[in-house]
Amino acid sequence: MDCAGAVPGPESEWHMDEMFLKINGRDHYLWRAVDQDGNVLDILVQSSRNKKAAKRFFRKLLKGLQYVPRVIITDKLKSYSAAKAEVMPGVEHRAHKGLNNRAENSHQPTRVREKVMRRFKSAGHAQRFLSAFSIIASHFKPRRHLLTAERYREEMQSRFGTWAEVSCVQMSA
Repeated sequence: MDCAGAVPGPESEWHMDEMFLKINGRDHYLWRAVDQDGNVLDILVQSSRNKKAAKRFFRKLLKGLQYVPRVIITDKLKSYSAAKAEVMPGVEHRAHKGLNNRAENSHQPTRVREKVMRRFKSAGHAQRFLSAFSIIASHFKPRRHLLTAERYREEMQSRFGTWAEVSCVQMSA
């Protein structure tokens, strides 16, 4: 559950997008799915950007989650439509460049990490790092505009406490 109180479920929207990654001089594609609250659902690094790759991403995404969304929102890449028709035929699909900004904006932290790390060394390295990074990074970025200053401080204290428990780190007073 995020700080707004919404629980992801069958009434949700998934925003999907792909971006180019240059790994050892070759183009790879980072496929990303984001829910209506901006939380990253899953990512997949692949060397192709076709119907087969889109189907693989949809299957990976559905395997990790226990529900199908009400609607998926993508850019106008035709691979999404073709794959969705086979994997999720009952789901509404909206293909529009302007509606997909939530997924487009979720790529920004990846670009920053890619620059800091001086590019990824392999597709497997990118997949392992970004799978963990996207989940952990969102944990420390509550939707600030929805919270009062006091509630934000409480939320961050709670999240850092949880992180300390999970990572076995002592918090300094």
